[in-house]
Amino acid sequence: METVGTSSTNDELSHQVSLDIEILAQSVKKELQISYAFSDTCCIYKVPERLRELNEKAYTPRLVSIGPIHHGKEKLKAMQDHKIMYLQEFLAQSEVSVEGFIELIKEKETRLRNCYAETNGFSSEYFIKMILMDAAFVIMFLLKYSFTDFRGSRDSIFYPPYKRFDVRVDICLLENQLPFFILEELYRLSTIFGNSPKPTLIELTHRFFTVAFDLWAVGDILGKVDFSEVKHLVEFLSTYHQPPKQNPKEKLEVVAAPSVKELHQAGVKFVLGSSKNLLDIKFDRNKGTLEIPRLKLEDRTEIIIRNMLAFEQCHDMEYVYVGDYICLMGLFLGANKDVEILVENRVIENWLPSDEEVVKLFDNLNIGNLVSPDDFFFEGLIKDLNAFCGRPWNKWKATLKQNYFNTPWAAISVSGAVILLILTVVQSVCSILEVV
Repeated sequence: METVGTSSTNDELSHQVSLDIEILAQSVKKELQISYAFSDTCCIYKVPERLRELNEKAYTPRLVSIGPIHHGKEKLKAMQDHKIMYLQEFLAQSEVSVEGFIELIKEKETRLRNCYAETNGFSSEYFIKMILMDAAFVIMFLLKYSFTDFRGSRDSIFYPPYKRFDVRVDICLLENQLPFFILEELYRLSTIFGNSPKPTLIELTHRFFTVAFDLWAVGDILGKVDFSEVKHLVEFLSTYHQPPKQNPKEKLEVVAAPSVKELHQAGVKFVLGSSKNLLDIKFDRNKGTLEIPRLKLEDRTEIIIRNMLAFEQCHDMEYVYVGDYICLMGLFLGANKDVEILVENRVIENWLPSDEEVVKLFDNLNIGNLVSPDDFFFEGLIKDLNAFCGRPWNKWKATLKQNYFNTPWAAISVSGAVILLILTVVQSVCSILEVV
């Protein structure tokens, strides 16, 4: 039997196996160093399929990808030149080297990856480059939106064909986010504004939202609400209407409330609320007045609300008030007449094509909305409304007022008829007495 070279061959095979194991072990260790898949700090998610299938366009960027989830998609690649241009401008105005920004991102890479439900397996080099370009784009977009001096004449986002209207929506989609902390740190490292007073990124973002999304943003909120812990722009929007800490709610048997028309028929008067917090809906049982803050509805409303709802459902949050608000408004607005009443009372500012579109909007938003009767935010409110509508006297009084005293002439006519009836009765009594 031929045995020459067998020992040498076995040694080579053993050495090769050892090398393969070592390479594999190094690969596994590298994966473990970036343990982002199930991190407690995850805050940027893929929208659940059960929500996406209801309106996929509401969760999908039209022009620009931000972050890893939609990165590299063919229809979004056209904005790459804009990202490069914005990065050049950011570097030029920052007086910080590109190496300085890359070093900062590299130090935060694990934390950044931990923020995403998935990062598409990007290499460290590719991931850092993507974060830098996307962060520079978002920061420069916020600056240009608020300060016209930052806009260049060749910028088609802010000049014809005015792509900013799509971009401002794209950067508010849940799947299209960067962690807010990296935007803050890169912005803070830059020397944009030079010796002039430099707004914080929170102030800059707030300024953007009050212009771009006045339907949801509250103008005088800074200093009253803490934005320091926001995780991204979607949560920034949600935080505008964050309620104060609540006492535990009583469990409801069922989440149900009268419609606006039913409330109106029961004598409830609708008043435009002075508060800008949409959750600040108040009912005065003694006066029978329901105070509701103004709600502006337009074509972007569904997209913005859907992404806030998706974030609430994906993230472990102390409050889920956006979903509860949408549920309540859906209960109120079940028919065109309900919308008409709130429009007449200036509670709803409707920029949608019709009242019917408003009804459809809340119907659609409530498909897939998760609401719990155990801790419904408006538990006390709907209990009071149901109790008020359940009293027959309130309905009788309202019917009398709405049907017979709804105008001065109607009131005069009814009063005249009552007086005439009284006089007729008196005359009849007198006639009877004369006969007797």
